[in-house]
Amino acid sequence: MESKFVSIIIPAFNEEDYIEKTIHSAMKLPYLKEVIVVDDGSRDHTKKILSLLKPLYKELRVFSLNHNQGKGQALMYGVKQANGEILVFLDADLGESISYATKLIDPVLQQNADMTIAIFPMSKKKGGFGIVKKLAQQGIYLATGFKTKAPLSGQRAMKREVLTNIHGLDKGFGIEVGLTIDVLKRGFHIQEIKIPFSHRETGRDLQGFIHRGREFIDVFKTLIKKWRMSE
Repeated sequence: MESKFVSIIIPAFNEEDYIEKTIHSAMKLPYLKEVIVVDDGSRDHTKKILSLLKPLYKELRVFSLNHNQGKGQALMYGVKQANGEILVFLDADLGESISYATKLIDPVLQQNADMTIAIFPMSKKKGGFGIVKKLAQQGIYLATGFKTKAPLSGQRAMKREVLTNIHGLDKGFGIEVGLTIDVLKRGFHIQEIKIPFSHRETGRDLQGFIHRGREFIDVFKTLIKKWRMSE
């Protein structure tokens, strides 16, 4: 396999419970790499934990935004700092399961895909009713003809040229849907891969329904934006 420099970009907002395990595990990934963490205006101890971790790893680069700007903005900030030929987006709450990122990165390194997307295992607890996922799937299909199994997955690896050929990332929870549509419309090849990542899951409580409500609105807005741009 050809050796290429890999930039792993992790946006973090209030991730004090997960960020340490995630970083320690990310450092064990077998690549010539840098790990870029963008603290998106966290109000808990995330920033302090990162400041303690930074001296431990020469590959770790930490940036802090003055206020919460959203995942899309945090990722784009990280992309601007990145030096890698391969860019990898991973969430801060993956913990030790981030070690499975090799399954995401290797197909891109092997030239089998321009971008890979992780398909998560079935949820361990009851979440929503799949409404947002169905909206995203149908929207992506209508826009591109691509039948996706993981329209909302944020775990992705891609060639740098993929991002340089699109007009940035969408804001809010529509970022993944927008990225998938933009990448496909520019003729790049996407491969979805089942990967046993584990992360924090939202349940059927008030907070969970509020989260999914915001997600639905952002995905819908993103789809409307993409459809208007294609007219």
